[in-house]
Amino acid sequence: MTNYGEEGIHVGSAAALYPRDMVFAQYREVGVFLYRGMTVTEIINQCYGNHEDPGKGRQMPVHYGSKQRNIVTLSSPLATQMPQAVGAAYAFKRVPNNDRCVICYFGDGAASEGDAHAAFNFASTLECPVILFCRNNGYAISTPTSEQYRGDGIAARGPALGLHTIRVDGTDALAVYKAVEKARALAIQNKPVLIEAMSYRVGHHSTSDDSSAYRPVEEIHKWTQEENPVQKLRLYLEGKGLWNTDSDKKFAKEARDLVLRTMQEAEKKKKPHWKEMLEDVYYDMPPNLQKQMNEMEKHLKKYKEHYPMDQYQSE
Repeated sequence: MTNYGEEGIHVGSAAALYPRDMVFAQYREVGVFLYRGMTVTEIINQCYGNHEDPGKGRQMPVHYGSKQRNIVTLSSPLATQMPQAVGAAYAFKRVPNNDRCVICYFGDGAASEGDAHAAFNFASTLECPVILFCRNNGYAISTPTSEQYRGDGIAARGPALGLHTIRVDGTDALAVYKAVEKARALAIQNKPVLIEAMSYRVGHHSTSDDSSAYRPVEEIHKWTQEENPVQKLRLYLEGKGLWNTDSDKKFAKEARDLVLRTMQEAEKKKKPHWKEMLEDVYYDMPPNLQKQMNEMEKHLKKYKEHYPMDQYQSE
């Protein structure tokens, strides 16, 4: 799942949050996770599902989570995280003198789901400490926003439901930072906030998508060259004397080398032990799972030559 064009949203919002704030994300917020301290190694191990993946290979790729960093594990269905996030915020509200809020990221496509409307109303009526952050990137998979809704974007829904609302330039990391900083100050006072960050999904929906089938290439080039959030922040830093072209090239090379090297290493690591798919669900394993595990052990003992058991962790 690509993130080109949305980097300003990631960095700007993550910088304005506190580590104790809880994050409910979708699958495009990898920049938020990196800002929070997740390493490239952790992220790539999850994608490969090897034995160092905290999820032990049970989740789909790019479905990250980190309990110690207050990042709730991602799920595929659109908008399911939204009522969950509001529920978590309501739980925070019930703790006396609590100074934590929840941020929930979702796309313009997810905002068309029923869960989104329930979450908006839930947040407002129960006055939950939550920031509902919509990254309006122009497309829900292949459906443009012009076909998603007839109203004026997502922000227009906020005032009608009693949500403090702001629309911000999602390609401007500093503008996003200020918006989320103000939103957090309101949220911890149990005043829920809806933010609509206007951006553009420069990359394909996913690596299996060809976006040229539903949008002109000229449109992509315009946003790549004129409204590039990385370029905007880079020029700002260069103007302040904090960055330069040489530093940029060096950093880009180091980052690319790190990712490629980590991918090569992750691919060689063994997969989790096969028993992991049956463990860690119940504190005491129920009889039906015990039966399945025993049957699997007998099967592997009898037909082990037909399975690549050397690729899996041993007990």
